Amino acid sequence: MSDRIADMKRLSLLFAVLLFFVSEGRSQSCYEEAKQVEPVLSKEVRLEYSKNLELAARQAAEELSADNIIWYARRKGYLGYYKDAIESITIGLEKFPDDARLYRHRGHRFITLRCFDDAIKDFERAAALVRGKPDEVEPDGLPNRLNTPTSTLQSNIWYHLGLAYYLKGDFKNALRAYKECQKVSKNNDMRTATTYWHYMTLRRMGKKREAEKLLRGFSTNIELIENTDYLNLLKLNKGEVKAEDLLSTIRGDANTLGSASLGYGIGNYFLYNGDRENAMTIFRKIVEGNQWASFGYIAAEKELAVRNPLELLEVQKL
Repeated sequence: MSDRIADMKRLSLLFAVLLFFVSEGRSQSCYEEAKQVEPVLSKEVRLEYSKNLELAARQAAEELSADNIIWYARRKGYLGYYKDAIESITIGLEKFPDDARLYRHRGHRFITLRCFDDAIKDFERAAALVRGKPDEVEPDGLPNRLNTPTSTLQSNIWYHLGLAYYLKGDFKNALRAYKECQKVSKNNDMRTATTYWHYMTLRRMGKKREAEKLLRGFSTNIELIENTDYLNLLKLNKGEVKAEDLLSTIRGDANTLGSASLGYGIGNYFLYNGDRENAMTIFRKIVEGNQWASFGYIAAEKELAVRNPLELLEVQKL
């Protein structure tokens, strides 16, 4: 254990020294000023994540490869050390400036810290770097029940680029990204997630007819590994399930990843159909929960900020 701790300290010191030289003379960036909220983890999960981080630190200390830097940063992020994760990848980019994976993972953590412009720059750069190249399966850091990855490097680049634009309110570019994402979404899970955000983007643009056409072309009679919340939301918008039935599965629980994702989609459904009061109630419930880093939480937070910024400040004080 002492050797592992020593490895982590040496690696952290190395990154700190390198970051000093990289950032010297530069003004403070968005992520440095951003709020950072650690996830609520059980003692058992935190211990497991910490052990994984220790192993990643040792591997990175032994060989500062792009793979090892990525895993070290990912393990940092799972424990809520989002700024550390960004800084680690920033150092990695000094050594591997043309590795699209580094931009993809740093972009994700920029989204977490609400630095959408920085995220967009990273994902656009990643998209340019993979253009014309074969895709590759992206290993999961938090494996699903079948331990089967459902996404690829390119699908994750376009998916998260679309999300960053969506959260910024740039729906035209979000639509462009999700159309590209559809081209590289090759399995049911990825197609479901992509179609869900693609649909919502079209609705935000007022393209109801095009959105309905997208839904008609998507069969919900499919088997999934993990994206059941998104599938249920597509069923909701196709009229195959009722909002009340979906709400009953999360009522009283705003503290799970599923409830934030599902809740945001249900809130949007109410919003699209003219029930603003119910939509706002759901968005408030989401930001009262502890899923601060989830996309559903970030999106609900944005809705409240745009529609009633003073109320959002009061909710976040609770």
